[in-house]
Amino acid sequence: MERLQDLFIGIAGMIGAGKSTLATALGQHLNLPVYYEPVADNAYLEDFYRDTARYSFATQIYLLNRRFQQHQEVIWRGGGGVQDRTIYEDAVFAKMLVDSDLMDARDYETYLQLFRNMSNFMCRPNVIVYLDVSPERSLERVRMRSRGVESAITLEYLTGLHAEYENFVSSISRTVPVIRVDWDQFRDVEEMAAVIEKEYLTHSFLRQVTWTPTQGS
Repeated sequence: MERLQDLFIGIAGMIGAGKSTLATALGQHLNLPVYYEPVADNAYLEDFYRDTARYSFATQIYLLNRRFQQHQEVIWRGGGGVQDRTIYEDAVFAKMLVDSDLMDARDYETYLQLFRNMSNFMCRPNVIVYLDVSPERSLERVRMRSRGVESAITLEYLTGLHAEYENFVSSISRTVPVIRVDWDQFRDVEEMAAVIEKEYLTHSFLRQVTWTPTQGS
């Protein structure tokens, strides 16, 4: 049986869901390296929020490249790792952009073709932990952390994003085990680690489960 310390764990979820917090805690608890979402050093992020339509394609390509680099590093290093937002989720944001007429359909198709080509060289994560939070809670947390570039994010956008995440979870859970967590509730890293162990390591054919924390309120 594999150990948790050998797993490649992806943390997925909405903007402000708490992915970085859980990734850090799991990394410390399981003694695994953590690969964070590129935010502070994102060369396009500020321009993206200032003029989304102009920089949408460049930003998505930048993120795809960075996350592919992280993804491969987890595999090459061996011994497992925790990734703060998976490479598979980038397509969720790209689809939101094209549906909102903020990315050209031609650019979107090019993006998808590039991702499909990259995926031929990627080993999948052992498990994805999806932190399910409501659009309202997501907006609340975005405002609490006060990142200037995120000030234009609206509830309408997050509501659409949440719907796309539902499609994402339904799709990805056919090929990668998904543990779906109601992350609006109390979060406990030891219990989270126990859930991963129980639901992944003892259920070879797990695809998706819903878990409610038993600690806190």
